[in-house]
Amino acid sequence: MSQFVQDHTQDAIVGEPEVVEDMRSVRAIASHPAWLRLKQAVVALQGLQAADGSVPDPAYHATAADHVATILPSVAELAPSFPHDASYLDALQRDFARWRDERFGVPDFLDSLNEFQPQEHRVDGLGHLVVFPMYTQNGSSSRLVEAVLVEVIWPEFIAELEAGDYGNALFVALRFVDFTPGYDTNSAVLFPETVAMREIPTFTWGAIFQDREAARYRRVVRAAADITKLDLPDDAAAMLDDQELTERVFVMWDIIHDRSHMRGDLPFDPFMIKQRMPFFLYSLEELRCDLTAFRESVHLQRTLSARPDEDLSAAQREIRDHAKLVQYAVIFDRVFRFAITGSRVRNYDGLGGQLLFAWLHQHGVLHWTDTRLTIDWDAVPDVVIALSDEINELYWRSIDRPKASHWLAAYAMLTRTLTPHPASRWARGLSEETLAGAPKGYTDAVLDDEFPLSMFYEALNKKMAVVIQSTAGITGMSDREN
Repeated sequence: MSQFVQDHTQDAIVGEPEVVEDMRSVRAIASHPAWLRLKQAVVALQGLQAADGSVPDPAYHATAADHVATILPSVAELAPSFPHDASYLDALQRDFARWRDERFGVPDFLDSLNEFQPQEHRVDGLGHLVVFPMYTQNGSSSRLVEAVLVEVIWPEFIAELEAGDYGNALFVALRFVDFTPGYDTNSAVLFPETVAMREIPTFTWGAIFQDREAARYRRVVRAAADITKLDLPDDAAAMLDDQELTERVFVMWDIIHDRSHMRGDLPFDPFMIKQRMPFFLYSLEELRCDLTAFRESVHLQRTLSARPDEDLSAAQREIRDHAKLVQYAVIFDRVFRFAITGSRVRNYDGLGGQLLFAWLHQHGVLHWTDTRLTIDWDAVPDVVIALSDEINELYWRSIDRPKASHWLAAYAMLTRTLTPHPASRWARGLSEETLAGAPKGYTDAVLDDEFPLSMFYEALNKKMAVVIQSTAGITGMSDREN
């Protein structure tokens, strides 16, 4: 995969050949003195900021202004290397200057956010310099100024996939190059809604760092396969030795997952904005989208495999081959990482992993026998698709149900496969007072760990905890040798 945009033909970015001519390698910029000065100033500024992004103590305003005085010329010096982001980097300097002139109140970077449109420049290897006051999901909950150098991942087969039946104009796939401390964490997303701004615009993009997802997948699955004595299929094992291959697999998985939130028979806002629901509803939504990516990958693999190889374009052959790998990625990431990552307080991703493992086990395609894990791979696709069908049926029926009845039906579906906590009020049956009351009563009755880990997962967690903790801050660059 090229690091240099010069390697692309000029029509790779329609109407913007100057991007191809002028763009420097973003990886080289990671050692540029202006970037190093910018990064140092941002980290120092973070130490002065409150959780809302402001610098509340006037005694620190002069120091903050000194840091901004470093940030502004650093951005200006780096800007020519990112001509496709010229309007954004200009607006960014104006936002910083206004924030300084207004005495460092709660920052407002709406103007520069509106100018940053990475979804318009999905070119493999293209770089971006991103600086905003923002929180980083699964990282910092404070809106501190962060600076990130990123590289776009957009291979030809993904471009063809997205241009066909899997269109997702808002999706941006990224690779970390360098970053400030908010991203030296478990955060693997860059979302515009995390930026400090005066009003909420219509969001036009969302970015995921597939290199971090791929790197932690490789480390966790390698360890888990060793601990459980699982013999990996050759193509699944190959992913563990190839960071860039795994990144491309995760791009394919995520582009289908992301668009799935907006498609299907949906009884509620697909992103559940401003809704307070039992956490297991979020589990089912995230798992639904992952299983949609799985079943679509099965469809693509089977459809393209039925055609003679010579009848397929190079991109179609890549779609076919990556589609098989997406299936492994969904299962192993959900079963080995999601299920035992994070706390047991309303861990909706963890619950989704627990459900998938138990479903596979109870349907006879996953076996834990003689302290060895085995999987019947030929039977797995149809069994996973059956779970996808169950969730889709729940959604379809719930369009006609009251909210509370949908919640109860979802819980009943989960408890056909998973065992709830012995102290669960939901499992015993909610009181008439709760059933007749407001939805808040239903949600308050859910235990933080409504579905505790099984004995299998308790044992696996003890052996995997250190490995999972070691993936915080991991990137494709840092883990490339593994």
